[in-house]
Amino acid sequence: MAEVRALGLISGGLDSILAALLLRKTGVEIAGLCLTTPFFGAEKAREAAQLYHIPLTVLPADAEHLETVVKNPRYGYGSNMNPCIDCHAYMLRKAGQILETQGFDFLFTGEVLGQRPMSQNANALNAVAKFSGYGQLVLRPLSARLLSPTPMEEQGLVSRESLGAISGRGRKQQMELANALGAHHYPAPGGGCLLTDPGFSGRLRDLLDHKPDCGPVDAELLKYGRHFRLGAQAKLIVGRHQADNAALNELLKKGAPGLRLHIASGPGPVAVYMGTDEDIPLACAIVAAYGAKGSGQVAVKAGEKTCLVAPLSKMRTQEFMI
Repeated sequence: MAEVRALGLISGGLDSILAALLLRKTGVEIAGLCLTTPFFGAEKAREAAQLYHIPLTVLPADAEHLETVVKNPRYGYGSNMNPCIDCHAYMLRKAGQILETQGFDFLFTGEVLGQRPMSQNANALNAVAKFSGYGQLVLRPLSARLLSPTPMEEQGLVSRESLGAISGRGRKQQMELANALGAHHYPAPGGGCLLTDPGFSGRLRDLLDHKPDCGPVDAELLKYGRHFRLGAQAKLIVGRHQADNAALNELLKKGAPGLRLHIASGPGPVAVYMGTDEDIPLACAIVAAYGAKGSGQVAVKAGEKTCLVAPLSKMRTQEFMI
């Protein structure tokens, strides 16, 4: 018989690692896919793939993810701006397209029944599979014996008895399985997707309210610095530390919208201003508040121009912070 091949969504978290290793133990040849967006990267997936010898493909999500998944999710958001059902379906859809061109037999994920009450109950799992367009080809190895048998199990591509029956929000069952499979290194739970973070979600809501036609670069800017809303069409981002400054500089070099602001002489934050000339003095005053010592006037470079401003008080800056 030809070897059975499965392509799985690998985030690098414990559940996706266990799903892959459990299938490998049954004799299935596994490979992984990780899609990156401004809201989650592939660092954990790459580490897990290297550690557990999982062939991994990393691809950037296309504009469809922002436009249809994040801006207009069919199944709505979770507690923050996380459209988990739509996002999982999108990723499975992309994995399904690879399945068709590279000859995989089915898809798998690390989803666990009942782990997340809104996005991983039985109805949500069914909705994800159906909405992806590859519903009959999706296997959840960790909870398979608690779900309806899939065609892959019925056809003998994988033994149902060898799959898991894990459910609920705890991790005791996963940790026991990890020990049995020799998976002794894995990250702590949580922290994977910025869309689940309340602070980041507030910035994203503000962006969509004021710039509904925003693109991926606008979303990327949300990850760095302090954010200030100066007017309906005016926004300022001020770096908090050297890493923020470097990231903002790099995004500007790559064509991110905005005007670069910085203290004319001496150390200070890098800032990005988006708006009309009218609010540039206010933006410069906020930059001075985070980069200058004392209360005297400070020269702040705004593109090619220099503004001489008095630093805004930290209390006043809070009035504009998103």
